[in-house]
Amino acid sequence: MPDKTTYITQEGLDKMKAELIELKQVKRRELAERIESARDLGDLSENAEYHDAKDALALVESRIREIQEIMKDVSLIDSSSKGGVISIGSKISVEVLGKERQYTIVGSSEANPAEGLISNESPMGSAFLGHRVDDMVTVETPTGETIFKVIKVG
Repeated sequence: MPDKTTYITQEGLDKMKAELIELKQVKRRELAERIESARDLGDLSENAEYHDAKDALALVESRIREIQEIMKDVSLIDSSSKGGVISIGSKISVEVLGKERQYTIVGSSEANPAEGLISNESPMGSAFLGHRVDDMVTVETPTGETIFKVIKVG
């Protein structure tokens, strides 16, 4: 059976909890009210507002279940430096193609590459794990191999 542990930072867990509260206490209620109002308009078979609200509610319920499933088995990421070795939770600076970039290695549930949050399961994230300052890390990318030099691990 595969490991279902979700690695997440405290910040990510707090965001997830806030989203769950928002979905359960606000979005559900809003959509229930929309469904009720649309139901009052009459014929449900041709009522676009009713069907849109039902579809939106199904998406909210799906996201609630997804968050609850993730939260069943979470492991908080310790972001403290572990002897200068890159691990889940590490904030790193690297040099690639003459430019410096910053990344944080996070669990897949909070990965957002556009914000520099890379998953420990991604090709890039997994390539960095276990490396230290001054190591050269080769990552297989869609455009070919890219070499990163680790500048800082925090």
